[in-house]
Amino acid sequence: MPLEHPRSIRSFVIRAGRLTDAQRRALDELWPRFGLEFDARPLDLDALFGRRAPRVVEIGFGNGEHLAVMAAERPQHDFLGIEVHPPGVGRLLLALAAADLKNVRVSANDAVEVFEHQIPHDSLDEVQILFPDPWHKKRHHKRRLIQKPFAESLARRLKTGGTLRLATDWEPYAEHMREVLDANSLLENVAPGGGYLERARERAPTRFEQRGERLGHEIRELAYRRR
Repeated sequence: MPLEHPRSIRSFVIRAGRLTDAQRRALDELWPRFGLEFDARPLDLDALFGRRAPRVVEIGFGNGEHLAVMAAERPQHDFLGIEVHPPGVGRLLLALAAADLKNVRVSANDAVEVFEHQIPHDSLDEVQILFPDPWHKKRHHKRRLIQKPFAESLARRLKTGGTLRLATDWEPYAEHMREVLDANSLLENVAPGGGYLERARERAPTRFEQRGERLGHEIRELAYRRR
């Protein structure tokens, strides 16, 4: 039975971002090569990537800088990036083509729907959610991506021993994430004492992370393992 989720309330708003000519061409010409269309049926990930390999999903990859670096540095892994904003998708497609990366596919659909319908249970080695919109105002907290139903969906798509990694520069959202994820019986916090981790230095900083650091915000990192 599909997981209930209030999809009248989404964790994102499609903002009118200006597409460059190159990004527009990438969406037209490179999407058939890297893009993944939405279909409300579970994917055959081995067929999608043409091999069996460890699988990583990044939700909300922004402009794709981190995802492109990660895919180049870990060619033995396959990556699925999910992002709804066309300029960021176009920019990542250009980077993937320039580096001739073959281990990345891109979805431009709502991550909640992708996980609910397309990602098979027990299929992922890692999920990354880096600097999601914190929806600062209290009346907007219901829009936050990390909520109980989606945490359950994430946990069930991870393999046993798979890892969910999150980062934010907004401390109240970090506390909200911990509260939601600590309550999930399938997940265990891997940080000593069940707290936060030190920043992963091997991770390429995202645009939103750099902005938070310029503002003097402390970066909070979390990692949960599927029991």
